[in-house]
Amino acid sequence: MSFRTLHDRGVIARYSDYLPVTEATPVVSLNEGSTPLIHSPKLSAKVGRGCEVYIKYEGLNPTGSFKDRGMTVALSKALEDGARAVICASTGNTSAAAAAYAARANMTCIVLLPAGKISFGKLVQAFMYGAKVVAIDGNFDDALRLVREIGETEPIAVVNSINPHRLQGQKTASFEIIEELGDAPDVHILPVGNAGNISAYWLGYQEFYALKKSTRMPVMLGFQAAGSAPIFHQKVIERPETVATAIRIGNPASWDKANDAIAQSGGAVDIVTDEEILAAQFWLASNEGIFVEPASASSIAGLLKSLDPKSARAYDAAQFPEGSKIVCVVTGHGLKDPDVGKEQCEKVISARAERSEILRLIG
Repeated sequence: MSFRTLHDRGVIARYSDYLPVTEATPVVSLNEGSTPLIHSPKLSAKVGRGCEVYIKYEGLNPTGSFKDRGMTVALSKALEDGARAVICASTGNTSAAAAAYAARANMTCIVLLPAGKISFGKLVQAFMYGAKVVAIDGNFDDALRLVREIGETEPIAVVNSINPHRLQGQKTASFEIIEELGDAPDVHILPVGNAGNISAYWLGYQEFYALKKSTRMPVMLGFQAAGSAPIFHQKVIERPETVATAIRIGNPASWDKANDAIAQSGGAVDIVTDEEILAAQFWLASNEGIFVEPASASSIAGLLKSLDPKSARAYDAAQFPEGSKIVCVVTGHGLKDPDVGKEQCEKVISARAERSEILRLIG
């Protein structure tokens, strides 16, 4: 059966006409994509003026992050080109996706990551999927430099977002949003780390607009962690630091593409503090029932910041047109990085196994 006849078996099956694949491409898929676009009534109420806020929950991809969308295309094309091994630098999510899809394709996966800078929830995924994991004495940018060098001299496919097939796969999330809303949103908000995702979404929005599958293109708002904000400051950050490990990147690979997306859409890049990120993570889970990793919560923190008249902000939500449709992307599941929630677990109440005692304690 041709993959073109399959609809819900991954993004290549759904969107092959818009991807760099042919009938000869060996499709490596874990049925990624088709993630829910969840209406957020409480965020909608906060924005007001008839605006509607939706959460694109990418944490429900097979390995728990948006990276799976790009990896299905990258691994499929690597296999088509005859590669038997892939390599990536990672802050965690890329390694999980690369390792899982490499396992699916019977390929070797090598992961370079910053020693001591990866959450256990992500690190264990790479090991369980069978990757060869190397922890280097350096940060993500050092790891990516080494991966580039190895990719230039060895018969190993690089599957970081410097691989253009990654962005091709990731752009499919914008297709899904347009199809579900019936048009592109007015405003699109997302976290920015290595900047591949903001570049990919903009690519997808441009493509569907050119094909008249949408009538508009959204304003793109990207949010970086304050301690890791090279695009906001327009300079390389030598030692990026943030609790949001997935966006702890000081020299983004897709920097220029992200700048183009921001400029062309009339958008902005802003920063949110670690405190704002963690507060937004808890707010989203406890108010809307959506648990995301800290990096993902930066889009929610950014929206909340844009609503706060006391905050110095690059974009004021008052500029959103009345009745706007706003999409916030949350890129990874909360169980990717559960350690940040330890203080919440300390609130557990101990009690004797007696009904009266339980009722007393819970009030």
